[in-house]
Amino acid sequence: MVAHVLAAVLVIWILLDLFEANGSNPLVSWFHRAADWLSAWSRGLFTVSDRTGQILLDYGIPAVVYVVLGNLATRGRTLD
Repeated sequence: MVAHVLAAVLVIWILLDLFEANGSNPLVSWFHRAADWLSAWSRGLFTVSDRTGQILLDYGIPAVVYVVLGNLATRGRTLD
């Protein structure tokens, strides 16, 4: 569940950025800081000339990685 929450933060930031949300809004600013921290290891891993593509790569890769790792960590476990 934690991995999915982390991925959700990244996806929300992607949407806020792509829809050009007001960066001075405290909520938008919080998501930006959180997403930057969560994606620090992957930002700039690949570079593309398109801004939208760069945002999707910089924040989308860690979102996918967190979900995959979270699912692998809980694979085979059941709630008894």
